Amino acid sequence: MPVFARAMFGLVNWAARNGLADSSAPLARTAAGHRARRTGVRGETYAYWYLRRHGYVMIARNFTVRDRKGEIDLVGYDGATLAFVEVKTRTAPRDEFGSPEDAVTREKKSLLSNMARHFLREYRANKTPFRFDILAIEAPPGKRPVVRLHKGAFAAS
Repeated sequence: MPVFARAMFGLVNWAARNGLADSSAPLARTAAGHRARRTGVRGETYAYWYLRRHGYVMIARNFTVRDRKGEIDLVGYDGATLAFVEVKTRTAPRDEFGSPEDAVTREKKSLLSNMARHFLREYRANKTPFRFDILAIEAPPGKRPVVRLHKGAFAAS
């Protein structure tokens, strides 16, 4: 395991010791949306270093296609397999919104499959073995994040 990735994840994990969300008082609707986006970015950064620490070689972040809806959060190699990773971060209790994995709906899977096809075509990697992973992060305020990595979580549609 690369020393740099291990050290960076150690720093990110230490910084997340009290959760990934802001611990400020409830905010207005627009401010709450801003806070949710910030939590998502923090979750993706945490996921990036978590995956690097576990041997992934990351090649893209927030991959989008012009004039298309959606994005792929992280793309990286896990050995010889290209992994398209969807990161879902939750700071609320599980019973309030369900688990992070529940947020990856059939429509989201279809969108990710479409984006992955564009990625493979754009980078001429059509013959590369690939899979879809889901990295779920539960980070209640005041607690360290709990991470679950589901390799091969679903097949391309």
